[in-house]
Amino acid sequence: MSERSGAESVDQYATLPSGLTICFRDFGDRTDPVILLIAGLGEDLTFWTDSFVGSLVGRGFRVVAIDNRDAGQSTFVTTPPPGLWRQIAARPRADAYALADMAQDAIGVLDHLGISRVHLVGRSMGGMIAQTIAATAPERVLSLTSIYSTTGARKVGQPALSTIRLLAAPPARSRTAAVRAHLRLTRHIAGTGHPIDDAAEAAIAARGWDRSAGEPAAGTARQIQAIQRSGDRTAELSRITAPTLVINGDRDRLVEPSGGAATVRAIRSAQHVVIPGMGHHLPEALVGPVTTYISQHANRVGEGGNHVRIS
Repeated sequence: MSERSGAESVDQYATLPSGLTICFRDFGDRTDPVILLIAGLGEDLTFWTDSFVGSLVGRGFRVVAIDNRDAGQSTFVTTPPPGLWRQIAARPRADAYALADMAQDAIGVLDHLGISRVHLVGRSMGGMIAQTIAATAPERVLSLTSIYSTTGARKVGQPALSTIRLLAAPPARSRTAAVRAHLRLTRHIAGTGHPIDDAAEAAIAARGWDRSAGEPAAGTARQIQAIQRSGDRTAELSRITAPTLVINGDRDRLVEPSGGAATVRAIRSAQHVVIPGMGHHLPEALVGPVTTYISQHANRVGEGGNHVRIS
């Protein structure tokens, strides 16, 4: 039965050979080509809003969204999180996991569902995970879309000092505090051209807090550590052969736009879309344009046509 008319789904779970459990939701007609959505740092799968998922389903895609490890309803690992100064100094603990481990989590969900190849879409840290899958498991990837992400090189894609100060604030210990912290950070990084909806953002943050199966601050710290442990992935990205689309804004205070440019330079024949006024956020006003770019990119690959530059 086709489910293209809506984006409703329920939490499902895949227990992986590693022993971790990864939560996912599965939307749309099961016979349609699959888009795998991978969320960013500290985000759960519901940060991909209903309108975003619904737009992709309405364009003829089956959409699978996952909670990364240490987020949402997925396993929160038991290793201690790095302290603040270790994060600032980019000195991961010896027991830190890496982006490659998170990439294997995503592949494990695909194996669980019996899905052989997908269109990968990741944002921020999720873009890094998607890049890693495309570089290390090319047989699983039809196309890659990397949204406001970077290569891990230290001289590109770095947060503004003002953003670092916000990220270094004491972690929220309650639902109310989590909502306030999310609104404060989102207002700061969302860019100048596309205002956020405070009520919608508060609902997203509250839902994320409610879905958290562990301690969110510790999970986010371990995810930061995974990025740092993975280091500069430029050489790895050069091995990506899947048709690649890189999307970022020109007003990003969390992953400076140089990160998108560096990603394009690293990946052979990657296409680049820079959205004026966009920051490190996908507000409702950008759902239509961004899902259009994603679907056009995926459809060109599916049709087997030449991969031409998007204007």
